[in-house]
Amino acid sequence: MTARSAALRRMSVGILAVSLFRIANAQTAAHTAEIDALMRLYTGEVPGASVLVLQNGHPLVRRAYGFARLADKERATPATNYRLASMTKQFTATAVLLLAQDGRLSFGDRIRNYLPTLPAAADRVTIGELLTHRGGLIDYEDLIPPGTTQQVHDVDVLRLLEHEHRTYFAPGSDYRYSDTGYALLALIVARVTGVTFASFLHDHIFAPLGMDGTVAYEAGISAVPRRAYGYSLENGRWTETDQSLTSAVLGDGGVYSSVEDLARWDAALSAPGLLKAEWLKAAFTPVTNTDDPNVSYALGWRITGDTVWHSGESVGFRNVIVRWPQQRFTVILLTNRDDADPYSLALKIAKLYLPDADRVRATQVVVGPDSGVHPLPK
Repeated sequence: MTARSAALRRMSVGILAVSLFRIANAQTAAHTAEIDALMRLYTGEVPGASVLVLQNGHPLVRRAYGFARLADKERATPATNYRLASMTKQFTATAVLLLAQDGRLSFGDRIRNYLPTLPAAADRVTIGELLTHRGGLIDYEDLIPPGTTQQVHDVDVLRLLEHEHRTYFAPGSDYRYSDTGYALLALIVARVTGVTFASFLHDHIFAPLGMDGTVAYEAGISAVPRRAYGYSLENGRWTETDQSLTSAVLGDGGVYSSVEDLARWDAALSAPGLLKAEWLKAAFTPVTNTDDPNVSYALGWRITGDTVWHSGESVGFRNVIVRWPQQRFTVILLTNRDDADPYSLALKIAKLYLPDADRVRATQVVVGPDSGVHPLPK
C-alpha cells in the first residue's frame, strides 16, 4: 500500500467514525425528545421523576423532571433519592444471598431457628419460602391495631405475628405477595450478623458498590441526602404524603436511592463480583408462579418474558426497574407521586430502543401496603 493509499484509508475511516458519531448523537437527541414527551406530566411545578436508560452499562439518557420537594422548589435531578418502596426487596434478597454464599444460613432453614418467638403456625416456614412469597404468613398491615399513631418497624412486625396462630396456606403450597416475609428476612439478617439490617446493607452492598447516597432510612438515626418527598393528588392539589404507618419497615420497602446509584447496582447485577456467579444466577431463576399468568417470581425479582424487574408502590412514590439482561439494557424510573404507572411508562421508553420491549408484560402490578391505607396522622 502506497503512502497516498494509506492516507486516504485513514481519512475514510475518520470520516466514517465522525458520521457514525453524528448519527448516534442524532438518535440520542431524538430519543431524549421522545422521552421528554412521555414524561410531560412530570414537567413543571409538580412532583417529579428521574429516568435512566442504560445500554451495556453506559447511560443513553439521564433525565429528571419536576420537583423533589414542592415547598422548597427543589428540582429533581438524577442524584435525587426517592423512597424505593418494594424495589427494596431486591436488596433484602441480596443480603440473604450474601449470607447464604458465606455459609451463614441456608434457604432451607426454618425461620423459627432465628425468630423463636414466632408461633407454632410458622414452624415449617423456611427462609426460601419467605424470599419467594410462599410462606403463607398473615399480612402485618391487617394486624395493625385501629387507632395506631406510631410508625411500625420491622421488630413490630414480629411482635404482631407472635400472637397470630393462622396462616393463609401451608408453607410452600401457594403464592401470596408478602411484605411480612421481607420484614422478617431483615430481622433474620440482623440476628445472623449481629448488626442492624441498615448497617449490613450499607457495609456489604451500598458502600462496596459506591452507592454513596443510598440508605435504608431510619428516622433519628440516618439521613437521606438530596431527598425527594412523596405527594398525592387530593382535591386537585398536591399534598405531601411522604410517610405512612408502615413507611419505617425496612425489609419490605425502606431503602432510598437515586437513578445514578442504581446504575452502579445494575452493573453489579450484570457480572459476578458482589455475588458469585451461581448466586447471581439464583437471584434471577424463577421459583414460583404468581397470581399474574405472565409473571414468575425469583429472589426479590419478577420475571416476565425476557425481563427481570420489580416495582415499588407506596404512599407518595411509584417506581420501577426493568432489565433486559440478554440485551444488557435497563430502564429505571423513580417518581415522588402516587398517581402514575411507571411500569407501563418504562416499557414505552424501552420500546424506543427495543421494538419488542413490551411484547410480554405483566397484566397487573402489585401495590404495596404503604399506598395510603394507613396514613400517618399529622
